[in-house]
Amino acid sequence: MLNQLFLLLLPPVSCKAETTKCPMKDPLPVPHEWYQPGDVLVGGIVSQICYHLHEIDFSGHPAQELYKDPYMVTKFHQHVLALVFAVKEINKNPRILPNVTLGFHIYDSYNDMRMTYRTTLDLLYKLHRYFPNYECDAHKNLIAVIGGISSDISFHISHLLSLYKIPQLSYGSFGPEKRRGKQSPSFYRIGPNEAYQNKGIIRLLLHFQWKWVGLFAEDNNSGEHFLKVLEPLLSQNGICLAFIHRVPSGYHWNFSDDIKDLLLDIYKPFRDSKANTFMFYGDPEAFMAFNVFMFLANPQFKEITSFRKVWIMAAQVDFALTSLQRAWDFQFFQGTIFFTIQSNEILGFQSFLKETKPYGEEGNGFLKDFWEQAFDCVYSNPEESMNISETCTGVERLETLPGHLFELHMTGHSHSIYNAVHAVANALHAIHTSRSNHRALQDGQGVELHNLQPWQVHPFLQGVSFNNSGGESLSFNAEREMEAGLDVMNLVTFPNKSFYQIKIGKVNPNTPEGQEFIIDEKMIVWQTSFNQMSALSLCSNYCNPGSLKKIKEGEKFCCYDCVPCPEGKISDQIDMDDCIKCLSDQYPTKNQDGCIPKTISFLSFEEPLGISLTSMAFSLALITTIVLGTFIKHKDTPIVKANNWDITYILLIALLLCFLSSLLFLGQPTKVTCFLRQSAFSIIFSVAVSCVLAKTITVVVAFMATRPGSSMWKWVGKRLSNSVVLSCSFVQAGMCVMWLATSPPFPDVDTLSLTEEIILECNEGSVLMFYIVLGYMGLLSIISLIVAFLARKLPDSFNEAKFITFSMLIFCSVWLSFVPTYLSTKGKSMVAVEVFSILASGAGLLGCIFSPKCYIIILRPELNTREKVTRRKY
Repeated sequence: MLNQLFLLLLPPVSCKAETTKCPMKDPLPVPHEWYQPGDVLVGGIVSQICYHLHEIDFSGHPAQELYKDPYMVTKFHQHVLALVFAVKEINKNPRILPNVTLGFHIYDSYNDMRMTYRTTLDLLYKLHRYFPNYECDAHKNLIAVIGGISSDISFHISHLLSLYKIPQLSYGSFGPEKRRGKQSPSFYRIGPNEAYQNKGIIRLLLHFQWKWVGLFAEDNNSGEHFLKVLEPLLSQNGICLAFIHRVPSGYHWNFSDDIKDLLLDIYKPFRDSKANTFMFYGDPEAFMAFNVFMFLANPQFKEITSFRKVWIMAAQVDFALTSLQRAWDFQFFQGTIFFTIQSNEILGFQSFLKETKPYGEEGNGFLKDFWEQAFDCVYSNPEESMNISETCTGVERLETLPGHLFELHMTGHSHSIYNAVHAVANALHAIHTSRSNHRALQDGQGVELHNLQPWQVHPFLQGVSFNNSGGESLSFNAEREMEAGLDVMNLVTFPNKSFYQIKIGKVNPNTPEGQEFIIDEKMIVWQTSFNQMSALSLCSNYCNPGSLKKIKEGEKFCCYDCVPCPEGKISDQIDMDDCIKCLSDQYPTKNQDGCIPKTISFLSFEEPLGISLTSMAFSLALITTIVLGTFIKHKDTPIVKANNWDITYILLIALLLCFLSSLLFLGQPTKVTCFLRQSAFSIIFSVAVSCVLAKTITVVVAFMATRPGSSMWKWVGKRLSNSVVLSCSFVQAGMCVMWLATSPPFPDVDTLSLTEEIILECNEGSVLMFYIVLGYMGLLSIISLIVAFLARKLPDSFNEAKFITFSMLIFCSVWLSFVPTYLSTKGKSMVAVEVFSILASGAGLLGCIFSPKCYIIILRPELNTREKVTRRKY
């Protein structure tokens, strides 16, 4: 017969044991064992929590010992039954290991380091009883180990098994801690990587905006590792730990005088009214230790306001109590959100549990102890039980037990054990298949199962892939981990000390980034004091939109004051670290909590200012046309002829075009209007000013030519005036052509000058050319003013120079005041200033130069005679 040994390490189930002497310094109890023979024998070690409880008074002094015998955690007996169920399921399936019957062998490690090493050594070397027709333990050919639930137990076992390259499958959920350098290549993980849980915790805290949370962590290496990994993640996501408190990891306490200080130290965090969210990380024994502290704080289980918190539990925690604590409940943890190893219901498992009876399995030493302590009954010796109420009948039903003593639903850890058994069985199936197909293995020869060595299992176990009866597809990745997910659960407690677990979400590592965490907030049942609403857990209240956070000196970054945003910036969300500027086409609201789209601004024809300027432009253009018509009509009169009538016509036409060119500045800027308006205005005005200068020079030359012996008479005439007009205008036109050829104006948008408006304007292209053109026009004006001022008192009967002096004085005044006004205004006001300057300066020329002539032509025609015009005045 085939003789294989399959080692299994499981969580706490029984502490009752025989005591024998051993080679160690202190005698240790021999583990309680359970044999089930088979062609392939399955053996194991049960990772157990054993403890003694002592009654203490509130002064901290120990009182009498309540019970001397250790008590089991009955809830964890499901882990053993999950193993049994998996083995039986495999044995009933002829497609996995045909003609091979699996058995199992379970040990109890007592969750003690020395006991773990002792049990592992016993498994490796010690011979046990002989079963007829089976060669059990004769060769100790160990194939694989499953266990344990905690990281400490798992790594203690790994220290020994790695020496022999024996595969070890751990079913607990804990971080990839490094022990003695690189992790053993014989170490496999069935439970999910703790990194997924850490991501789930962060996403959960961010979902409910819990930024000020407390942490209770087990006082061991696992707790230190968890804190080392989680704390940076919390900081990166803007979450602070209000406190970190260590929880003792065992029940082997010696109560002394300092117990009161220990209790008070644990209860300090509950006084922090700002921290309403607490996290708990630790193995089941640490959680049960924490329950003891909670019980000592409130033995009557009365409602304590300070205990009303939102609890977040890690997947390592299990809501379990010992049979001694059957009177306790989990009211303190109502509404707890906790993580569990993701699992689907395995078909037939609950029926298997319901059929389990204390007399149904021969050699099952655990089941009798479990039955007595779970149902508070006794079979033979009443002294071995606590508060015995009745004798065990064997017909008690597991479904009647409260959840903290036993569950019919397969827990996450039991599910991992079930998968671990199937993983090893499928690996053996692969080996069996390779033998049947005459495949070479390692040494080139087919390997029989009874000659199989543990190290030869690794290639098959590493590559195993199978579907369990729950419909899950399972395999190991390159890190020898099964990428299992996590379920997010909610604990609902009831007054009858029972509780119910509601699945409210999940953490799935195989989904795309950002979709790993899913939660249904509507399904959550909260602590009663929160009125079915998510609690606030903040060091400082939220900073409302319109303000930003200012960290308080000497405190954590979650503690801050709120200050208003600087002018011009906004914050549109709560708790912003810095205020932001609006987009260029938006501006802040009055409360600086949002942005408003800016309005489009340009000087349109439809608005009152645009209508006024348009009316003025057309009115002045009409007046100029009338004056031009009057002069044409009376072209033969002396007053028209005396002042170089062709220059007069050019000046009137230039003024007419100046008034009309102002309309190019109104309306929405386009490529054509931007291209033309500045250059057209500057050229036309240069022509007008050149005409004025020509008329002034003509007066001066004419006066000088009348002096005896003067040679200036040859300059008198149209040639001089036309030369002045053409040369001055040509220079301006040349500069404008250069401007338009190199950097012409174009339509532009100004979003910065005004807070609430977007200005549609013409960008001048080259600002330098704009001011050169404007400066040249100013230079002509100043020259005209100086010449006219010098000629104002010439003794003509009708000296035009004095009127030109007034007109140029007005012209220069308008454009000198234009420059600072233009530079100090923005938007449509800037355009209005330039249009008004064009109209005002043109009107000054028109009024000062032509109004006296029109007065004589129209109202005083008797003065419009040759005698009157040519008569000199001295």
